[in-house]
Formats: sequence, C-alpha cells, structure tokens
Amino acid sequence: MPSQSSTDPAARVKAILDESARVKGLTAEELSPAIAEAAGWIARAYDAGGKVLLFGNGGSASDAQHIAAEWTGRLSRERAALPALALTANTSDLTAIGNDYGFDRVFARLVEAYGRSGDVALAISTSGDSTNVLEAVEEASRRGLRTVGLLGKSGGKLRDRVDLALVVPSNDTQRIQETHIAIAHAIAEIVDDLLFGPAA
Repeated sequence: MPSQSSTDPAARVKAILDESARVKGLTAEELSPAIAEAAGWIARAYDAGGKVLLFGNGGSASDAQHIAAEWTGRLSRERAALPALALTANTSDLTAIGNDYGFDRVFARLVEAYGRSGDVALAISTSGDSTNVLEAVEEASRRGLRTVGLLGKSGGKLRDRVDLALVVPSNDTQRIQETHIAIAHAIAEIVDDLLFGPAA
C-alpha cells in the first residue's frame, strides 16, 4: 500500500523540502571550511586580475551560467563587475568545437582559449565522472589554474583531480544540484566580503 507521503502531494512536498534542508545542513557541518577556502582562492584570483571559468553539463551548465552572472552582474550589493565566464553559454563555441574536436573536448578547448595561470576553474558535476569536465580540469591544471569541483555522490574521478573537492553528501541528483547553488551563493557572498568589505 502506498505511503501517505506518496499519495498526499503536500506531504510529498514537505518530505522533499525536509530532505533538501537536511542535505544542506550536513553540507554546512562538513564543508564550511572548504567552501570558505574556495571563496578565498577566488577572491585572491580577482584581486590579482584573474577570472573564474565555470562549466558543467545539463543542470550543471545552467548552474555555471547562474553563478557567473552573480559575479558579472551583482549578488546583493553594488560593486564592480567581476570577470566570470560560463563556458556553457555560447552555442557556436560548443557546436563548432564539438563538431571539430568531439564533445569530450568542448570545455577543454575553451579553457585553452581563456584560461591563464592564476585563474580559477569551477567544475560542476553531480557524478564527478563527466568526461568533458574531466578533460577541462586536466587542461586547467596544465595551464596553472586552481581547480575547484562542485560534486556529489562519491565525488567520482574528479574528486582526486581537482585541487579542492566540495562533495555534497547525497546520492540524489536534485538535492545535490540544489546544494550546489547554495554553496555557490555562499562563495559569492564571501568573495564580496573579502574584496569589498562586509555588507552593510
């Protein structure tokens, strides 16, 4: 017989939101120091004239664009624009590179084009096993970029290939993606604080 939560939509919504909150709470307990470290790396890159490159597939591609816009636009205060490139955003780039070099190289080729030593690469993957993300991280490392992974589940292959792995403690893709955005917002707020002082 179906449980009440599976037959009552409101109960199901509450269960989903409760689980999302639980995963974010675990993330806060386990990853806060590492998240703060990632923010420090990004703030130092910006202070030195560098930028952030962001990439991922599917929902993670949308997250890359969302996060980049928090820096090029603004998060919650007026401040100078900060350079961030979502490598997922230009369909001409993605289709040309995918056609000529294969889909596995779409992000690596763009890291080659835009990445410079001292920049930060933010790789987003719920599984940690996306080949095109792995190849981009390898290219970033070769070029002297610091690499941060927003990951989930076991962290996959990326866990040991990025300089700093932020692995959300969940196996549920939706909960991981929700927590990735929460982490990214926390990073963006801390970057603003480090560069421009605490918010009024």
